[in-house]
Amino acid sequence: MQTIREPRYRKIAYQIAKKIADNEYAVGSKLHARSTLSVAFGVSSETARKAVSVLADLQIVKPIHGSGVEVLSREKAKTFLNQAQETSNVQTIHTQINHLITNQKEEIKALENNLALLFEQNQRVQRHSPLSPYELELNDESPKFGQSIGSLTLWQNTGATIVALMHNDDLVISPGPYAVIERGDTLYFVGKETAVNAVQNFFYHY
Repeated sequence: MQTIREPRYRKIAYQIAKKIADNEYAVGSKLHARSTLSVAFGVSSETARKAVSVLADLQIVKPIHGSGVEVLSREKAKTFLNQAQETSNVQTIHTQINHLITNQKEEIKALENNLALLFEQNQRVQRHSPLSPYELELNDESPKFGQSIGSLTLWQNTGATIVALMHNDDLVISPGPYAVIERGDTLYFVGKETAVNAVQNFFYHY
């Protein structure tokens, strides 16, 4: 979501107004010429001119031709700063609400995906023959990769028996205990109905 950025000249106007509100620039005093203000606040002369124009429109200061800028009202400077703070608070609340909405949408989408996956697994289990192997593609990273089937003690941990292993498009039937499982492999295994979740949890929930 795009963030609304405050123009640079308004930020300088706030800084000048703050100095007036804090009585650093006293009412009736003369500020430096706009060119000097630009140097003092590290901005261009045009930015300083726009900042002074904002304050002049609010009757906080009054530009005097050839004589700099006269400070007119400390109270109006305070009012300007208070209004700016209130606007900032509203924008902050608006941003927070938008973030909450975005997060809720992401959570709902994740829930929909999980429900779809659960439904798919349930359908697969219902029509699955005990002698037909389950299939699991190991596409996500897991600390179990790089280990042999024997060292993983997969059957002891999941109750599943690996009957085939697809590695680099090569299908290995009845891989032995020394076959190493890597990311990108596809496992074919048999077991009870709970075997699918057990194997998935074995590789990806640790």
